[in-house]
Amino acid sequence: MIARQLRLRNLGGIIIIDFIDMENADHRAAVLAELNRALERDRTRLTVNGFTQLGLVEMTRKRTRESLAHVLCEPCPTCKGRGALKTPQTVCYEILREILREAKQFNAREFRILASQSVIDMFLDEESQSLAGLGDFIAKPISLQVETLYTQEQFDIVLI
Repeated sequence: MIARQLRLRNLGGIIIIDFIDMENADHRAAVLAELNRALERDRTRLTVNGFTQLGLVEMTRKRTRESLAHVLCEPCPTCKGRGALKTPQTVCYEILREILREAKQFNAREFRILASQSVIDMFLDEESQSLAGLGDFIAKPISLQVETLYTQEQFDIVLI
């Protein structure tokens, strides 16, 4: 079953298989022999290093084509395949840094932040002092506008 899953998913690299609580050396040898026999049908280059002291089987397998997940899936449009989203607070800090950079570079009368509802809510609540402090520091007003179509990580700063 392990050998079949390796081929089916086209896994590659270093693979660690944990045979929980297998302490008997005869059982380990039998399992290793069966694994090697099942892996003989695999046409890719692989090596099985046997059991470690911790009871793990280490092996390497060279991938021959794209993995099944790569073929059947596409990256998330929100996180771009990273698997994580920045928190609203993190996005707020990015926006504050960007406003500071743009204030040094351009002479705008006002800065308008276009962002998702969660980011605007963060600016209105927990980060209101940071936003007011930055507005005082650059001596320009900063306004907020919710963009309902923006994801949590999307924002724009409009110079007015």
